[in-house]
Amino acid sequence: MAAAPTEPAVALLLPERRRFAGQPLSPATARLLARADALPPAEAGERAQLLRWFELLPRGWPVAAITRQRDAGDATLHSWLRADPAYVRPDMTGARVLAIGELGLSRDEAEALVQPLRPLFGDAGFPVSAPHPARWYLALPVEARLPAFAPPEAVLGDDLFLHLPDGPEGRRWRALLNEAQVMLHNHPVNAARIAAGKLPVNSLCFWGAGRLPDHVRARLRDVGSDEATLASLAALAQAHPQSGEGRLLDLRALRDWAAVEALLPNALAEAGERGVLLDFADGAAWWLRPGQRWRFWRRPLAALA
Repeated sequence: MAAAPTEPAVALLLPERRRFAGQPLSPATARLLARADALPPAEAGERAQLLRWFELLPRGWPVAAITRQRDAGDATLHSWLRADPAYVRPDMTGARVLAIGELGLSRDEAEALVQPLRPLFGDAGFPVSAPHPARWYLALPVEARLPAFAPPEAVLGDDLFLHLPDGPEGRRWRALLNEAQVMLHNHPVNAARIAAGKLPVNSLCFWGAGRLPDHVRARLRDVGSDEATLASLAALAQAHPQSGEGRLLDLRALRDWAAVEALLPNALAEAGERGVLLDFADGAAWWLRPGQRWRFWRRPLAALA
């Protein structure tokens, strides 16, 4: 008997199952998932999901350096911290974070908004730059001591004040953020954006600190994604030919389960005996392989969750 494959030929990265809440499984998919190998629950979240497919050495999650290398090609020069543009709306109880990064800024708008921030962060020892309108960066000295910053997925939609950094180092960063918010609030670019019905940039999101990894290896060689972090990891992994044969397809932006089901027949045909792995951001996973069709005694799955 042939040994079972250790890697799928195709892996589909999917959002949390709750994103498909209320959407039925087709009878064919319900049978497929019932007969598939349900993997043990894994850690939830974007970081954990991507680290299931990429190995970083030294271990960590320095997203700022990883995306900086793709955006500007100079990540080896410093440690980096993302300082992404954000929109915060004051409400009765605090300030709710409604957008981080993708605010539809042009390059000229981003450069103009960053300009008054340069003396503020430069004098603090953290030069700021915006090589991409949605991704702004602070260059950090090697000896910089940083507080813990919450990732965007934790902050987005929540009260900003619940996620400000604590402790003595946190106090310094809270002060820098306050000064930056005042500068951004008074910026003419924001006045023009508000007049045009667009979201202003009135805050920053600090996150993803670290140095560029020495080594990045992908479990599967071909990666299909336009999302910045995943595409940046894939670009770094291309330098390491030991990545496994196969394809990782990013479907995390999908909210229509029928669109996922429509991809399954071609993915299964492409994958052959190694099969297709469905990897959900909440840690659930199913591995679909041809030999499982003989498990006809299993009752069709009633729902994803």
